[in-house]
Amino acid sequence: MSVGYILVNVEPGAELEVLNSASKLPFVIDANLLFGDHDLILKIQAENMRDIAQLVVKSIRSMSGVTNTKTLACAEL
Repeated sequence: MSVGYILVNVEPGAELEVLNSASKLPFVIDANLLFGDHDLILKIQAENMRDIAQLVVKSIRSMSGVTNTKTLACAEL
């Protein structure tokens, strides 16, 4: 299994709505609000990095209120 962290920026005032929606996605292991340059961080798990990329594009970036994402892929040594 592959793990990735997704840094998410949202429209002002949409933080809790996006957090609640993202938390319900079956591949999201953990979701937290942040202070600073990003609004949320999501920990996600999938079979491989290709699947993670597809989940980010199809399920997270398409959420209402999401303005930007940055995916951090965990190293698989």
